[in-house]
Amino acid sequence: MSGYELYISVDVETSGPIPGEFSLLSIGACLVHQPETSIYLELQPDGIRVDPEALVVTGLNLNHLKQHGLAPLDAMTQFENWINAATNSEKKAVFVGLNAPFDWSFINYYFHKYLGNNPFGYTAIDIKAYFMGLTGSDWSATKSSHMVKALCPSRRSSHNALDDAQFQAELFSLMMQR
Repeated sequence: MSGYELYISVDVETSGPIPGEFSLLSIGACLVHQPETSIYLELQPDGIRVDPEALVVTGLNLNHLKQHGLAPLDAMTQFENWINAATNSEKKAVFVGLNAPFDWSFINYYFHKYLGNNPFGYTAIDIKAYFMGLTGSDWSATKSSHMVKALCPSRRSSHNALDDAQFQAELFSLMMQR
């Protein structure tokens, strides 16, 4: 890890495939090198569409989130404050995700919609692409199940955003050690 960069593993659960129409429902994030330093946020839905299959995968309940989730502005403010505290204004936060284009698109959209800026900027590392480069594998071999066989992490994916962010952090750490 560079002295100027801080890798942050981020995972999201959503109500569908694209921001703007579908809602960001939960965010889990942790420091890659210290996964117990983490944040988990559940958001009130703000999108107009719902993909029922996406909700089955997340296990989240929209009615519960409407009543108990954070308003998106509050959630993104808390997430930005957590990132700023972790970086201490001395390091650049670098987004790390397993299928980063999907997760980053929601995070970027919500940061810009609610706060006007994204503390990650345009930096994102996709763990699938990193694994592909590390192993010389084809894209089809970048499923997390293939990574688990190759890297032997102790954690597993659960579709809870924080659990998955910590799982991803372990995968990325194991790849960086190679």
